[in-house]
Amino acid sequence: MTWEIGFVFATLLAVVVLFVLEWLSVDIITLLLLVALVVAGILTPEDAFSGFANEIIIILASVFVLSGALLETGVMDGLGDVIWKLGGTSRNRILLFVMLLTSATSAFMNNTTTTAVFLPAVLAVCRKSKVSPSKVLIPLSFASILGGTCTLVGTSTNVAASGFLSRAGMQPFSLFEFLPVGLAACVLGIVYMIFVGHRLLPSPKEATLTEEYEIKEYLSEIVVTSGSTLAGKPVRESGLGEKGITVLEVMRRKQKIYAESDTVLEEGDVLIVNAPRQSLLLVKEIRGVEIKVDVKLGDKDLITSTIKIVEAIVMPQSALIGSTIKELDFRNRFGVTALAIYRKGQSLAEKLATIPLKVGDVLLLQGRIEQFDTLSGNPDLWVLEEMHHVPFRRRKGIYAVAALGLAVVVGGLEIIPLSLAFLAAALVVILTKCITNEEAYGFIDWRLLILIGGMTSFGIAMDKTGAAEFASTGIVSWLAPLGIYPIMLGFAVLTIALTQPMSNASAALVVLPVAISTAAKLGVEPRSFAILVTLAASLSFITPLEPSCLIVFGPGKYKFRHFVTVGLPLTAAAVGILLLLVPMLWPL
Repeated sequence: MTWEIGFVFATLLAVVVLFVLEWLSVDIITLLLLVALVVAGILTPEDAFSGFANEIIIILASVFVLSGALLETGVMDGLGDVIWKLGGTSRNRILLFVMLLTSATSAFMNNTTTTAVFLPAVLAVCRKSKVSPSKVLIPLSFASILGGTCTLVGTSTNVAASGFLSRAGMQPFSLFEFLPVGLAACVLGIVYMIFVGHRLLPSPKEATLTEEYEIKEYLSEIVVTSGSTLAGKPVRESGLGEKGITVLEVMRRKQKIYAESDTVLEEGDVLIVNAPRQSLLLVKEIRGVEIKVDVKLGDKDLITSTIKIVEAIVMPQSALIGSTIKELDFRNRFGVTALAIYRKGQSLAEKLATIPLKVGDVLLLQGRIEQFDTLSGNPDLWVLEEMHHVPFRRRKGIYAVAALGLAVVVGGLEIIPLSLAFLAAALVVILTKCITNEEAYGFIDWRLLILIGGMTSFGIAMDKTGAAEFASTGIVSWLAPLGIYPIMLGFAVLTIALTQPMSNASAALVVLPVAISTAAKLGVEPRSFAILVTLAASLSFITPLEPSCLIVFGPGKYKFRHFVTVGLPLTAAAVGILLLLVPMLWPL
């Protein structure tokens, strides 16, 4: 092993560790990786940045823009109504139509976006039909993943792998090349979830939001008595915030007032506050304040005709990630109050202001109804309740659907290059004002583009240094006596294992050079191994680390084990489909 090979493997290990620890965002980690490879002399600057010049970046960016246009013109909102009309109150019918519509949509939209768009509609259907959301949300996320395997643009992994093959001098994937395997995987997933999978999912007891988030013990009432030092002061100058006390409402003469920062307190006011016990003890230091004891508060005390409590999720591309409630000046920025955070099966209510937000966090929020109407269009914080329908703008909706459909046809038939077809479609939805320029840029997940561009260049480093050759030599020497199928199984399992700490696209781009080199040594078709690795990267359902799964983790009130229990059998079955169909459709 040369020092260059050792350096490449060491940097790969460092990247995996950093991805797991989440100290830095994935785009920063990727750029640091490229800098390290260039400084070490392994890559030239041209090599390092060549991944960003690949047409895959144009295809992905265009798909994000088209997805945004479908959302903003009300096309996606209408699909939620379709689920309700078709599913009715039957759990199995709801599962069937949720998974069918989600997988079909996800074939042409980003998985994460598809899940996020369908999530509020599916929650509404569950409320109307009295079906537990926990029985439907994991199937929703799995369907978005399965649908992405049907086409080249269904997932960023497929596009990234196609770009890598093109750079390696191999024929890139066509738009519908994966369709037979993808359809088989979709059918498998739908049948499994309807007849087996949903039985492995929890059915939690019905509870109020304050009970689910375990904040009832933090809700108290404080009375501003005669002669109080708080009287005449706005909430922001009351000093309560510095003591860790959040004023939620002011009850004044039998009327509830939502507590803004500039709400002036008066004698006789009863304040509903959110505070831990130790903070309430500090209130005794304030003259003219009385704590009501043995008061039991809940949802009904936080809701009026103008005030409500809702849940909202931190999206994968959110600018809020890594910042605390306090740093964001959350209450003034969004006009609502954060009451608690639900993260990976655990409710966090104490010292809320100092907790850095993470992807998939579900926040319990209280505020005026009009503020939530405004917040529901925010791409950073996705409200998990249908605040209002995005009206179907018929003419512009038709433009958006037609642009996407035409791109699929002309790109799929290879009349013009796929990148040009989707770029033209993205320009059409902007020129026809389906979305504005600013909205188009906002819908693009720039972190993902940087990640894919950088990891594509890392694949060049593996080839250039001989790291891929070194790894493939070891694999062949160890596993060749067992035969081709055990080696293919080994690559599928390796890829799935790497998708746990890394993104699916990153895992595929790391394994592809080794898989292609191994196929060449074995004297079999490298393209078959490349397709196996690409599809395996998208068929992992074992943990909630996939962004689509992270989005439903909190709203479904799942535990980590629920994904393992229901996802492991499906992953094993999906790998079996790959080992059966890949050699059949792409002969070795």
